Amino acid sequence: MLWASGVMTLTRSVVVVIGVMCSSASLAFEMMQPLPAEVPVPAANPQSGQKIALGRQLYFDTRLSLNGALSCNSCHDLSAGGGDHRPVSIGAAGKAGTRNAPTLWNVAYQTVLYWDGRARSLEEQLRGHLLDETVMALPDAAVVAERINKIPGYRRQFAAEFAAKPAVSLDAVAQALASYIRTLRTPNSAFDRYVTGDKQALSAQALRGLNTFRDIGCMSCHFGVNLAGPAPGPYLKMGDGFYELFPNYLGSPYDAAYGLTEDKGRVGFSGDPGEKYMWRVPLLRNIALTAPYFHNGSVSTLNEAVRVMARVELNVTLKDDEVGDIAAFLESLTGDLPVQSLPRLPPTPPDVLWPWQHPLAAPGAAPRAANNNK
Repeated sequence: MLWASGVMTLTRSVVVVIGVMCSSASLAFEMMQPLPAEVPVPAANPQSGQKIALGRQLYFDTRLSLNGALSCNSCHDLSAGGGDHRPVSIGAAGKAGTRNAPTLWNVAYQTVLYWDGRARSLEEQLRGHLLDETVMALPDAAVVAERINKIPGYRRQFAAEFAAKPAVSLDAVAQALASYIRTLRTPNSAFDRYVTGDKQALSAQALRGLNTFRDIGCMSCHFGVNLAGPAPGPYLKMGDGFYELFPNYLGSPYDAAYGLTEDKGRVGFSGDPGEKYMWRVPLLRNIALTAPYFHNGSVSTLNEAVRVMARVELNVTLKDDEVGDIAAFLESLTGDLPVQSLPRLPPTPPDVLWPWQHPLAAPGAAPRAANNNK
C-alpha cells in the first residue's frame, strides 16, 4: 500500500497514487472541475426515457419496503439535499442503520458506493438496499418481483422496457432505479460558474476559503467533479475506489467526542487489516444541505465539521475566521436542485392484500442480515 500526504488511495485490484497525479496544491486546484453535462452510464444498463420514468415511480413508491411505509425518498429526500438529516436512518423493519444516509444528488459521478466503497455500481448498491434489514428489508429477490407483479401497471411497464423473461426481477428494479438516480444532477453552483470563468461568482469570503482549503491540503483528497477524487475516467474506472484514512491523525479529543474510531470503516467489509479506518472520500457538492456530517452523523454543523476535518486529517488547528471562510467556500458548492414532483403511481388492484394489511399476518418474513447499510 502506498501513501501520499497521509492519504492511502487504492482500488480493488491496483494501487493508484493520486499523490503523484496531484503532487502539489496548485495542480490539485487545476483539477477542480465544473459538473459535466453527462454522467457515466454502464453499457449493460443504457438510459431511456421510459426506464427513467419507471425508476422515478419506484423511487417514490412505498410498496417496495417491507412495511409499506418507506420509499427511497424517505431516507434520501430529494427536496432536502438528498439525505434525511438524521445521524442514521430507520429502516422498514424498524431497525436503525449504522451509517449516515449520504445524498444521492450527483452520486452518478462516484466510482464506488456506500461509505466503505463495497458496491461497484448503483445497480449493486440498490439490490443491496432492497434486501437490507436496515433499509427496505424485503426478504429476498422473489418477494421484490412478487410485489411488482401484483401491480398491473408496473407489469406492463417492465414488459415494455425489459426484454428478459421474466421482465420483473430484482435486477430490473435496480436498473430502473439506477437510471432515474443518474439524472439527479445539481448544476450551476457558484463554484461551477467560478471555475468556468465567472470570477465574480464567489464572494470574497468564499474565495478566501477556497484558497485556505487548497493551502492546508484539503485538495489532496477533495478534487475533481464531486470534490471526492477522480470521477470515472482515465485514472479510476467505475468500480475502483478512492479512499482516505479517517481519522488520519489519531488521538485528538474529537475521536472520543464524536465517536470517530468506533466504526473501523472498510476493514469490516474487506477483512484487510490495512484498511482499518479507511473510507470512500465523500462528495462535497451540496454539503451545506446534508447535515449531520461524517459516516456516523455525529457532527451537526458545517463549521464544526470543517474544524474537525482539519485537525484529524491534516493535523491543522484552524482559527475561527478560517473555519468560516472554508464553510463559505463549501456553501458555494450548492447547485440548482431540479424540482422532483411526485409521480403518478400505478394503483394496487382492489383484490390485492399486502402483508402489512392482513389482520392475522406476522410483521413480515424474516429479513436478511444487516449490511452496514450506508
